[in-house]
Amino acid sequence: MHEMNPLLPQALTECQYPPFYRIQPEHVVPGMAAILEACEGLVEAAEQAEQCSWDAVMLPLEETEALLTASWGAVSHLHAVKNSDELRAVYSEAQGTVVTFQLRLSQSEALYRQYTTLQKHELSPSRKRIIDAAVKEAELSGIALQADKKERFNAIQMELSELSTTFSNHVLDATKAFAFDVTNSADVTGWPASLKALAAQTAAAEGGEPDADNGPWRITLDIPLFMPFMQHCQNRTLREQVYRAFITRASKGESNNLPIIEKILSLRTEKAALLGYANHAEISLATKMADDIQAVATLHDELRGAARPAAQKEWADMSACAGIDLAQWDAAFWAERLREQRYDYTDEDIRPYFSLPRVLDGLWALAYRLFAIRVEAADGEAPVWHEDVRFFSLFDEEDTLRAQFYLDPYSRPAEKRGGAWMNVVTSRRIKNGQIVIPIAHMVCNQTPPVAADGTPSLMTFREVETLFHEFGHALQHMLTTVDESGAAGISNVEWDAVELPSQFMENWCYHKPTLLNMAKHYQTGEQLPEDLFEKICASRLHNIGLAMMRQIQFGSVDLALHSQLKGISQESILKLQQHYAEEHAIIEPLAEDRFLCSFSHIFAGGYSAGYYSYKWAEVLSADAFSAFEEVGLDNREAVSALGRRYRDTILASGGSAPPSEIFAAFRGRGPSTEALLRHSGFAV
Repeated sequence: MHEMNPLLPQALTECQYPPFYRIQPEHVVPGMAAILEACEGLVEAAEQAEQCSWDAVMLPLEETEALLTASWGAVSHLHAVKNSDELRAVYSEAQGTVVTFQLRLSQSEALYRQYTTLQKHELSPSRKRIIDAAVKEAELSGIALQADKKERFNAIQMELSELSTTFSNHVLDATKAFAFDVTNSADVTGWPASLKALAAQTAAAEGGEPDADNGPWRITLDIPLFMPFMQHCQNRTLREQVYRAFITRASKGESNNLPIIEKILSLRTEKAALLGYANHAEISLATKMADDIQAVATLHDELRGAARPAAQKEWADMSACAGIDLAQWDAAFWAERLREQRYDYTDEDIRPYFSLPRVLDGLWALAYRLFAIRVEAADGEAPVWHEDVRFFSLFDEEDTLRAQFYLDPYSRPAEKRGGAWMNVVTSRRIKNGQIVIPIAHMVCNQTPPVAADGTPSLMTFREVETLFHEFGHALQHMLTTVDESGAAGISNVEWDAVELPSQFMENWCYHKPTLLNMAKHYQTGEQLPEDLFEKICASRLHNIGLAMMRQIQFGSVDLALHSQLKGISQESILKLQQHYAEEHAIIEPLAEDRFLCSFSHIFAGGYSAGYYSYKWAEVLSADAFSAFEEVGLDNREAVSALGRRYRDTILASGGSAPPSEIFAAFRGRGPSTEALLRHSGFAV
């Protein structure tokens, strides 16, 4: 007897957790067909409900969303973390049917009538927000279009979905395609031991024993290898080779994303015109906190004016340290030399103090201190997709299970896309009178353990910040008190406010008691020396002007691509990229730079005409953290009380109210840029 397809509705309803390890490529197409058939029945029930009430209309749609998240959400997750040729093929085949169903749902005239009727009912604030968002989504999905225009709109949506997947696959393929072995021991002079160990382990991945002392050492474009290589490789020719490969990823041959970008931008422009908008940026901002493009431009202008003088001085200081005219491939190397010179420590000095188990203990302790929540390991309770994945449960002060989450920490370049993210496994809602607890997965791409000698994952400080960042996202998803899934956690939160909780958590990496509590040597248990802590804090502002200018550049070119581009062509796209690079970079960019070809945030993620959100939300997060500074970060009683208020406003409210109202409920006023500029070391 064959085992039941784990993606069938019956199988999913019998599972408490997604059956990740059981899902095979052959399950995807028939499983999604059965899921969509079940979802169709639920949607028809909502459409045909004679009594237009919340329960009759919205609860079947909640169940529809839950089914899709449990099935297609799991498949999409595996596509990102356990990619294979077989999975790609069936993912692409099933994707069209899922997009078709989502379009049918968002363009249902019967549902739209139900929504507009519900808008006239007495509803709680969270339910009103959900209904208003549903109406807006229907309008942005072409509900009012005539038949021929709606048909074209749907074809555009289908093609955009396919292009997004292709773009992401191309980036993964191009990243995997580049690798070279360093065999000359002279070329690894100055490399930290962690880089040599990881490079040797990568070289031996296809067989043989890694030899960190004698090589070979394989370098790839995977971030845990690429970044330390660019920071520490003394061979300038090798740095240039790797840098040029990195900035031209997915811009050549079968993985060339430039034609994909041209098509995506053209389709987004056509879609905007069908909906009566001037451009895609207007569509994007219609559901965001920022009022319009000018509001974003005003923020960029203020930050750019503060950051440019700092960036110019930082580049001049690096050039003076190097004693040469710097090229792009020199920047990371000499930035690291200058940092070592100024602050007298290296990443290698602090890595041994940041083993993943210790960092997790420190992060859980901080969460308990701030939010009165307890994190406990629950490995083995839920199916996972890789042996390195951890599973945890989260309890509140009354010892009630509030949420659970997966953690997939390490880079796996052969099957896992780059970057770090948090996503939803299940959302909080009420089902059969019981609360369905939220479940999340946190995915990072940090330095893996060195198997040869049993060394645990020793993290760079940036990897520590990234882990705190993703946990901030997870906290907003998990600590929600909203019982309607459409506004619970991160649902229905404006995109340019959703980074607030994540960026807020990063600030605690520089809080002395928090950091020293988790920074323990992985071999001796010795605490990070206090002088090293002071150096880490002092170096926080190292090259912050250059970093901010780069983020403003990305946000500006993103908005320009989606609002200013006239006559979309590959040539005009590259010309616009070059213009904004020249406007923001301190050194003229290389003519072959094709960073847009791997800019997955805006072409394969949810950030199109919204990359500015990182800086917009950073204003909010810095201002929120400044409230803790005002009461005294080491005043445990005051910080604890403020942490509870933050939990009960920012984290608990989800998308049940506008973010400006939620922020004001926590802060007692609207946001100000003062804290961000102060934290960045710029004159206020």
